[in-house]
Amino acid sequence: MRILFIPDTQVRPGVNTDHLEAAGNYMVAKKPDVVVMIGDWWDMPSLNSYENRSSSYFHDKSYIGDIESGKEAMERFLAPLNKYNSMRKKNKKKAYTPRMVFTEGNHEYRIQRAVKEDPRLKGTIGREDFELEKMGWEFHPFLKIIEIEDILYSHYFVNPDSLTNNPVGGTIENKLKIIGHSFAQGHQQKRQYGNRFTAPGKELHGLVCGAFYSHHEEYLGEQGDKQYWRGMVLKNEVKNGTYDPAFLSLDYLVRRWL
Repeated sequence: MRILFIPDTQVRPGVNTDHLEAAGNYMVAKKPDVVVMIGDWWDMPSLNSYENRSSSYFHDKSYIGDIESGKEAMERFLAPLNKYNSMRKKNKKKAYTPRMVFTEGNHEYRIQRAVKEDPRLKGTIGREDFELEKMGWEFHPFLKIIEIEDILYSHYFVNPDSLTNNPVGGTIENKLKIIGHSFAQGHQQKRQYGNRFTAPGKELHGLVCGAFYSHHEEYLGEQGDKQYWRGMVLKNEVKNGTYDPAFLSLDYLVRRWL
């Protein structure tokens, strides 16, 4: 089995999405069995709860604009797949239909949080606006853990010792020790990968990749924005929680696959 792992894209109006078309071309060429989008495809700045509602930050923010920008980016990512399958159908050949898994991120979850804070929004905004199922994705709510070939997937993993449900932090070795299972997550703008063996000899793999976008995130500052890896990961020979990772940088994908 091969699994294509797509980290956070944080799409919002006006950002570049060339790399998503390149990723779609790569997906069709390599044909992984499963595609996992780990969440935060949508950035949703219009629902940013960290900014004061009266601040100038919101002067150009729009919920509809946020939703549409993410859908347009998704359509660009899936365009190579749809084109490929259209040709296959025309030639009466079998379509390529990978399992596509979407785990909701904290940025998509901003919609749920907004509705909880203001019940008047119920029925006016919601997850259904993403239209992910219509585009072929299997949607899983924020922080639900999905297991695929003995690897756990979630946008991030909550530290069981945290009273405030904070994510498991620290090194990849620390994450593997606390989670105690092969896992993959997004959320953190860094690349961490490592493995360890249990006493009975089972190999566990840990992966953290949370940045697959080319735009600048102002809140990280000039230095923080330059200190993380941007790209996606193809997991080869996936079986019982182990695999061989191929790290695909954003720059490589745009150069080779756009």
